[in-house]
Amino acid sequence: MMFRLFRSKIYLALAMILFVLLVGVFGYRYFAGFNWTDALYMTVITITTVGFSEVEPMGPLGKIFTMVLILISVIALGYAISIITEFLLSRSNYELLKRKKVQKKVDQLENHVIIVGYGRNGKQAAQKLLSYEKPFVVIEMEEDVISRYETEDFPFIQGNANEDEVLIQAGVERAACVICALPSDANNLFVVLSARQLNANLKIISRASEETTYQKLKLAGADNVIMPDRIGGEHMASLVVVPDLVEFLDNIAVTDGGNPNVQEIPYINVCPDRKDRSIIDIDLRRRTGCTIIGYKSPTGEYLINPEASLVIEEGSKLIVIGRPDQIAALEKEFRI
Repeated sequence: MMFRLFRSKIYLALAMILFVLLVGVFGYRYFAGFNWTDALYMTVITITTVGFSEVEPMGPLGKIFTMVLILISVIALGYAISIITEFLLSRSNYELLKRKKVQKKVDQLENHVIIVGYGRNGKQAAQKLLSYEKPFVVIEMEEDVISRYETEDFPFIQGNANEDEVLIQAGVERAACVICALPSDANNLFVVLSARQLNANLKIISRASEETTYQKLKLAGADNVIMPDRIGGEHMASLVVVPDLVEFLDNIAVTDGGNPNVQEIPYINVCPDRKDRSIIDIDLRRRTGCTIIGYKSPTGEYLINPEASLVIEEGSKLIVIGRPDQIAALEKEFRI
């Protein structure tokens, strides 16, 4: 709204300058008898007050017109300069205030996710985090990408994530996870090294394009390395071998109206009093309608379709599946 108002004022100022030029050219043409070139020359040196002498001696009518033109041009140019100066200062102040507002929002985040790069994979990660209502911040170097996708849903930090200062601005020391989604494996490697150095407890997930980079990223400190091209090829082949199964899993993975179909429950939410219970004691199916399909032990081992007699230990997690309304009931019941 503010810039729209300034734009209209700038158009008015430019129109006034153009009007003064036209008045001067036609005035010198008809009042002083100059040709078109001399008339334009006299108009420019008059309204800019450079002090050059006239191209030809003028009579009383020409001198009176010159005095009037000088008064009009001073008003028009003064107005135009004030508007343009105000616009530039206001735009600079607006950008500064916007950056401060974004930084203040980022400074309030804790245990958040940092997405490095807002390309195809970065956008997909952002949409998934939005559906799960996970707080996150995006680091993007291209200003046009930020201006195109910037909304109030999540903050952008402009800069090169290879630099420690940019990661610190994004709150890497307070973050829970970093997703490196840059198209270059070398850049992802640098980000992984920097992030791991700044936060030893950080979970780092990195994208990789080449098989040879996979092990390097793991050695650099990445907890998980994802190769989208390989996953895509395996997915397409699976559509040939087991098409119905893949389609069913795809329907589980997607969200319905922004609500997830799969959720995980940490031990502390299931056993808030820290007393171990079995799956049958929790009675999750009756309470929420969701079904437990997996169990992650405190040592990181996964068990698919655990037995009802399995005792949930501290540090473990339950993986459950359900319709969006059942997942919502689960989150309300266990305060996830």
